[in-house]
Amino acid sequence: MGLVSKKRCYFGKVYGFTLAEVLITLGIIGVVAAMTMPVLIANHRKNVVETRLAKFYSVMNQAITQSELENGDKSTWTIEHGTDSDNNDIADNLEWYNKYLAKYLNTTKIEKNQDNYVVAYFSDGSVVIIRRGGSTYNFFPNGKDYEKLNKDEIFNQQNNPNNTINGKINFMFAFYPNSDDKKWKYHKNKGIEPYKWINSSNEDIDWTETSYGCSKTGSKIYCTALIQKNGWKIPKDYPVRF
Repeated sequence: MGLVSKKRCYFGKVYGFTLAEVLITLGIIGVVAAMTMPVLIANHRKNVVETRLAKFYSVMNQAITQSELENGDKSTWTIEHGTDSDNNDIADNLEWYNKYLAKYLNTTKIEKNQDNYVVAYFSDGSVVIIRRGGSTYNFFPNGKDYEKLNKDEIFNQQNNPNNTINGKINFMFAFYPNSDDKKWKYHKNKGIEPYKWINSSNEDIDWTETSYGCSKTGSKIYCTALIQKNGWKIPKDYPVRF
């Protein structure tokens, strides 16, 4: 019997594949797999990010709409986004979350971490960090990525162009429905939206600036907004590799 299959010659005799033929075939398969697997894995990661970003955006804004029936128009909600001299949040984020969102979100676990931030876990494995009095949101499509991080990497390095998490595992959203500051004009009277803050030196969003831009030289905070702008799909020229 042959090793894998049979091949028949014209005279009716049957021969098995030789060991050399089998090894060559396996080698070709191995090379093809080595070339294609990284691409398949990267594409899967992108799909997870795209799907969970769109879902998070929808779920959070549905919760806000439902909450308005009880708590009034979102433009009247109390949002204390200030910090004290030690850069700690003035507002009690858990109290804010319990008042405005808790009843309307289906979560698996809620924590209050050492920084007074709310950590909400969802059934699809994603995690959101709610801080600055309900105004700022760090969303992790894969909650395991958040759990592995040194938390200083998230909050102390997020404006650093050399950070390795923004636009890849950490995606920024903001909620400023009642702000009259023109810097937040893209959030006025809106629900939770991808983070878009206009630098005081600019008249409009600069997608490439160092502090916030979604570019190789930017901190990539605006990458969430760029993905939304592309229909919740990661653009082909996206500056981050998965």
